[in-house]
Amino acid sequence: MARPHDTETETMEVAYKVFNDPIHGHIELHPLLVKIIDTPQFQRLRNIKQLGGAYYVFPGASHNRFEHSIGVGYLAGELAKSLQKKQPELKINDRDILCVQVAGLCHDLGHGPFSHLFDGMFIPKVLPASDWTHEQASLTMFDHLIDENQSELENVDGWQVLSNNKDFIKELIVGRQRMGPYRDKSFLYDIVANKTNEIDVDKFDYFARDCHHLGMKNNFDHDRFIKFARVCEVDGEYQICTRDKEVGNLYDLFHTRNSLHRRAYQHKVKNCVEVMINEAFALADTHLTFMGGVEPMKMSKAIDDMVAYTKLTDNVFELILFSTSTELDGARDILRDILSRRLYKCVGQFYSAKDWNEDTEDMRPELNGDQGNEPEPEKIIENAIRRNLEGDQGNPQGYNLSHNEIIVKVTKMNYGMGKKNPIDHVRFYRKSAPNRAFKIPRGQASRLIPKHFQEWLIQVYCKRNDEVSLGTARERFERWCNAQNEQEEQEDNEGPN
Repeated sequence: MARPHDTETETMEVAYKVFNDPIHGHIELHPLLVKIIDTPQFQRLRNIKQLGGAYYVFPGASHNRFEHSIGVGYLAGELAKSLQKKQPELKINDRDILCVQVAGLCHDLGHGPFSHLFDGMFIPKVLPASDWTHEQASLTMFDHLIDENQSELENVDGWQVLSNNKDFIKELIVGRQRMGPYRDKSFLYDIVANKTNEIDVDKFDYFARDCHHLGMKNNFDHDRFIKFARVCEVDGEYQICTRDKEVGNLYDLFHTRNSLHRRAYQHKVKNCVEVMINEAFALADTHLTFMGGVEPMKMSKAIDDMVAYTKLTDNVFELILFSTSTELDGARDILRDILSRRLYKCVGQFYSAKDWNEDTEDMRPELNGDQGNEPEPEKIIENAIRRNLEGDQGNPQGYNLSHNEIIVKVTKMNYGMGKKNPIDHVRFYRKSAPNRAFKIPRGQASRLIPKHFQEWLIQVYCKRNDEVSLGTARERFERWCNAQNEQEEQEDNEGPN
């Protein structure tokens, strides 16, 4: 693990620049952060919607990764400064603060067009064997940003901190496990991407920002969390903890996350729009190119060339829409349908808390040819839905829907840590013992805590819009939902063996 150079200090006054942010008010940013913002690699975030296709459902959801990233950089500094002021024994210096600010600022550099649509839908569709992620791309783009703008960055206060601590900043971006020679300040890894309990400034900003633009209430108070945050030793390492009385505020945090997913991020029309955009992008992939460092790259290959990837933003939508190429006719028709509100119809949706991994035995042969590969739960659920929708099981001669006419979207919904309750991984301190961390049992927090912390949202769409097709699809899906609901209720009543 890379350790920052302890000899680096900020010894001279620097001229901070003031930004007026609608969420955090007037904020001051270090000149190094301003210079990073003023690069083409960062400016591209102005043209990537924070909430992807949600703008086609919520008129206020027009905000972009650009302002979110600035907000995360600011909050990262505020949390670090708060800890520095309250606990001088932690020896947090200006270099540490600048490093976490840069990490917060650059954590989303790797997002593609329409944010999670690109890495969560497009890349898996056109490159199913790829393990590429936007987090990985953020690190690559961070290196590219520094290399392409080094001559300008070298003339800014803080350049030595950036150049000497580049690897450490990248570790802060991805939230790598705390270990090695930097153990005494391991809590810094909790700030931008907290892998211990998912409580970090990235969520603080996007909860507040998304709620603001969506017109929804945010019950979590991140300023209060920062006020009560304190570093304690937990199992041999240093971790950011909070006051025992803040347990309710933290449950509000994860409740807000869940509410945003249910009401906005997984809205049935928003997801339908993204499914259609993704289909258009997939059709256009081989016919759109972006100039890379050496040669033109198609959209799906631009992830391997940051020169080309820098040019890849939401403007791909307009490039297809306004193109006169006959090769893009199919993709263009889909995008025109979106703008004219000729969308696929939602047949229905269902929430399932079942462990679908347990139901793989009878489905393995039709899910994958390689018996050594375990099918993903999403694929298991999709297969079960399709078997019931595409053909009438009780009437083989009945009305059939083809495979391409039905779209099944399966989304994993949780509190950020799979089946686990994140609060079980948070440590608290008491006013009377501020340096002693402890865990709060659920019974001491509330008896209204959810029983399940993960479920599957199943949404089904039909490309046909005639009443016979839609009626058939709805009837078969409702039949499946009723049978599934009875089974899950029976399992809940029986409980564990």
